[in-house]
Amino acid sequence: MKLYLAAAVLMLVLAVHTEAQDEPTLEQHFAKFQTQVKEIADDLTEKTKTTFEKLGNSEFGEKTKNWFTEQFEKMKQSLSGTFN
Repeated sequence: MKLYLAAAVLMLVLAVHTEAQDEPTLEQHFAKFQTQVKEIADDLTEKTKTTFEKLGNSEFGEKTKNWFTEQFEKMKQSLSGTFN
């Protein structure tokens, strides 16, 4: 009979101990949320930076830059000829 009593007391202690563990506070929830948002923002920043670097170094990027440069030079020459 003592064994049953000891087992019951042990189960009661374990149940109380499990329930008594601290749950995260509101401050801890916000800290965790802030960390997660920072990680997502850092990841997004890195991916965006990499994408723009790839675009700038691609053939399409080079051709686009050259086209805009040519158009700007043409416009400059046209305006300087008009106002001189």
